[in-house]
Amino acid sequence: MATVDSLRYIYNMIDLFNTSNLGLTDTAALAYLLIGWFSIGYLVENPPAKRPSVAILMNSYRREWMRQFVTRQPRIFDASVMDSLRQGTSFLASATMIAIGGGVALIGNTDRLSDIAEDLTLSATSAAVWETKIIVVLLFLTNAFLKFVWSNRLFGYCAIVMAAVPNDPDDPLAYDRAAQAAAINIAAARSFNRGLRSVYFALGALAWVLGPEALALATTATLIVLWRREFASASRRILCQSTPK
Repeated sequence: MATVDSLRYIYNMIDLFNTSNLGLTDTAALAYLLIGWFSIGYLVENPPAKRPSVAILMNSYRREWMRQFVTRQPRIFDASVMDSLRQGTSFLASATMIAIGGGVALIGNTDRLSDIAEDLTLSATSAAVWETKIIVVLLFLTNAFLKFVWSNRLFGYCAIVMAAVPNDPDDPLAYDRAAQAAAINIAAARSFNRGLRSVYFALGALAWVLGPEALALATTATLIVLWRREFASASRRILCQSTPK
C-alpha cells in the first residue's frame, strides 16, 4: 500500500507541475528527482538479502539492544540513549520547520531570485516557475518535518514500553515486552531515516535554481551519496562483523 501511495504521489506531483509552464527538460529533471527519491528509499528498506543496507543491519542491533536491556541493571544507560534519540529528532524537526518558514517567505519574493538568475546569466524565468521550484523543496522539507515528528513520538512510545519491561528477567513478559519495544524502535528509526532522505533531496532540489541540468546532476550526486552510505561505507563494514541475529 505504501508503494502504491508513493507512486501515486509522484504521478500527481509531475502532473501538477506540468501545468506550471515548465519546459520538457524541467519536467524530465523533476521526474528523475522524484523517481530517484522513491527508488533509493525502496532499495534501502528492501535491499537484496545478500547485501543488506545499514538501516537493515541496525535493526538487528536494535533487537539485540532490547534483549540486553532486560538483564541490564541499572537501566540508566538505556534511558540516556533514548533521550539522545529523541533530542536528535526534535532538533531536526525544529530545523526543518525553520527552513520551511524561510521557503514560504521566499515564495512571496521571487523577484530577488529572478535578479540573481540574471546576474548569473541564466535564462529569464517566470515567477510561476520560480514558485514551483521553491514548492518542490518545501514539499520535501514538509515530508521530512512530518517524519521527524512521528519518529520523535514513536521513540516516546518505545521509552514507555521499555519502562513496562519487568525488572525480573525470569518474568514471562520480560522478553515479549522487550521485543515490542524493539519493533517500535525500529519503526521510529525507519521514519527518522525517511526524514533524513527527504532533507538530502531537498538540498539537491535547490540546484534546480541553476536549471534542469543542475537538478539532474544534484539528484545523481544525492543518489550516489545515499547509496554509498547505506551499501559501501566503512560503518557498514564494521556493522557486518558479528551482526546480531
